[in-house]
Amino acid sequence: MLLIHAGKTTADAPTPRTGGVPLVPGEFVWPRCRTCGGAMQFLAHLPLDAGVVAVFFCQNDPGMCDDWDATAGANRAYLFSGELAPATVPADGETLLGAVTALRLHPADEPTQEPVLGRLGGEPDWIQGDETPDCPSCATRMTFTAELEEGYDFATSANFGGGGRGYLFSCRPCGEAAFLWQR
Repeated sequence: MLLIHAGKTTADAPTPRTGGVPLVPGEFVWPRCRTCGGAMQFLAHLPLDAGVVAVFFCQNDPGMCDDWDATAGANRAYLFSGELAPATVPADGETLLGAVTALRLHPADEPTQEPVLGRLGGEPDWIQGDETPDCPSCATRMTFTAELEEGYDFATSANFGGGGRGYLFSCRPCGEAAFLWQR
């Protein structure tokens, strides 16, 4: 399924979107970059069959923290289930995108004239080469979940280095998720 630009939505919409405020469980602690210590930027909210994926990456000093690497500590993806509520956003750091963009699911085999902002499922369309991460809990190769394009416009764009693409993976049995990007 393609993720198609569907206009604006509310900051805490429970539907697929980029930007806004993450919906999280009560015990959630906003992730901080292992390199610079700053609060990470919330990138995407993607409801899936297994729960909701929330994606974050460090944008406090772009290019200085290894936010493209799935294991370097400058990005974080979560797979949440159960009751979720809007997170409290930290006062420090580059924590939010400039705008919120609704994403609409569209069959990949049907043509569209609307901007494609990513896709769910299938196989990753690697720019540089396969970097599928292993699950940090069980060490098995994680399952490809979604791809994210940089964005519709400057206010809603993720900083994937100009022309890059984000890749999201999950391990459903362990409830783990991972994120990386390539350019």
